[in-house]
Amino acid sequence: MATEISKFPSEPFNSCHASKVLKAAIFSRFLLLILTILWRSLLTPYDTSAPLNPTCLHNPSSFPPPLLPSIASAIENGVVWDSVYFVRIAQCGYEYEQYYAFLPLLPVCIFAFSRTVFAPLVPLIGYRAVLALSGYFVCNVAFIFAAIYFHKLSVIILKDSNAALRASVLFCFNPASIFYSSIYSESLYALLSVGGCYYLISGSNNIAVLWLALSSFARSNGVLNAGYFGFQTMHQAYDAFSGKKRAFLALWILISGALRCIFIFVPFIAFQAYGYYNMCLGCSSNEMRPWCKARIPSLYNYIQSHYWGVGFLRYFQFKQLPNFLLASPILSLAVCSIIYYVKSRPEIVRSLGFQASVEEKSSMAVLFSFQKSHRSNGTQFSEEYSSRKQENHNLKLRKKIRQGGDHAKGITVHGSPEKLGYTSAFILPFILHVGFMVATAFFVMHVQVATRFLSASPSLYWFASLIMTWPGRSKKWGYMIWAYCCGYILLGGALRISFGLACTAQQLGTAMLEPRKYF
Repeated sequence: MATEISKFPSEPFNSCHASKVLKAAIFSRFLLLILTILWRSLLTPYDTSAPLNPTCLHNPSSFPPPLLPSIASAIENGVVWDSVYFVRIAQCGYEYEQYYAFLPLLPVCIFAFSRTVFAPLVPLIGYRAVLALSGYFVCNVAFIFAAIYFHKLSVIILKDSNAALRASVLFCFNPASIFYSSIYSESLYALLSVGGCYYLISGSNNIAVLWLALSSFARSNGVLNAGYFGFQTMHQAYDAFSGKKRAFLALWILISGALRCIFIFVPFIAFQAYGYYNMCLGCSSNEMRPWCKARIPSLYNYIQSHYWGVGFLRYFQFKQLPNFLLASPILSLAVCSIIYYVKSRPEIVRSLGFQASVEEKSSMAVLFSFQKSHRSNGTQFSEEYSSRKQENHNLKLRKKIRQGGDHAKGITVHGSPEKLGYTSAFILPFILHVGFMVATAFFVMHVQVATRFLSASPSLYWFASLIMTWPGRSKKWGYMIWAYCCGYILLGGALRISFGLACTAQQLGTAMLEPRKYF
């Protein structure tokens, strides 16, 4: 399969769009900071976990009282809900069983910055406040870089700089923004997963597999990112075997793809092994926790089930109806994005991309074909595509549309035929990924977590960017989407302070006062 992909000079407005995304990301972080300060001054915190800071069980260390206690207290007051766990792990390590629900990448980053960049502030505000400050810094900077990579990925996938800009700005003000500005793992996960997809699409497989592997060290759902390499491997092996009749090459592709997928799983599995080593080895059968005795010990699954009540259909209770309503907007958007794509390209979905057009396979050979295009020096895949190839492809689409009406060979057209990026075959792996996550969020997880669980899925913002341009309905959909994002930013900040999962402070206090219950 021949490919003709060459780089053409970037136009000025592209760099302007990248600058706008950077400004939007920075502005959104400052806006969230102001709103957080405002809500904390107006509302009484529901979670009182912030002041809890007993001495570490292992290697306890003491620091003199801070010289600026008021500033220290102001910083530490933001350490609530899951932030308590991340800061505590960075300070004392994994002391109790339920701490292993929080993967170590964010605590490691917090610890590293607290011991280096922010270490001089310890005498002024105290070590715990420095840990919190390090966490805020890591999460907010990670989000800014995530927005930059999101824009780069969107430009390549959508091939429309305006659509990429709209989607990127929506990501900067996504409905789960409060969690991206707090000490949560969402920002690091978004950076590593989106950045990994960008490097995968760009042909830098080694960098991509490293980033996606690190994403599984930030959040457990990072292991699902192995599916992107699985999709690539499937198509490259098929291309090598059927197109070139090279069975050995196809076998080599399958082996290398499997190794990459395994590498993405390794950090999460290694962390589970670390938990087994700390919690199970050296204990008698009477002292062992139930999960230690299982044929395949799974600490993470046990914690989610035992402490948080996570399980298939376990959240389907009448009293949880408000939480289902809270998650309904993001679930509805995700389901609509999937339905729209399936209806627009049924042949692509049924064939898992094997019936993609020659033009689509050529313009994204790095996913659909073993034959990759490189820059002039033969080392890197170009980020821009041949304008002549795109013009020819658009001309063929226009002819199909004129002959077949609004639906030509499964392509639903809303607006200009040049802007059909969301219905391209390249979106399919993202659709499959978000589909699995939607099913998991609805049937297995605490459904109210769906908003932040799905917030790092690029296809949601690409779909939202598309429907904001539909003729005659763009303003209506635009108002609705922005009202949803802004409303949840305001609501999320208020609810995170005044309400939430009441068990967090109670569980933490119980664990510290009665540690035997957790061994």
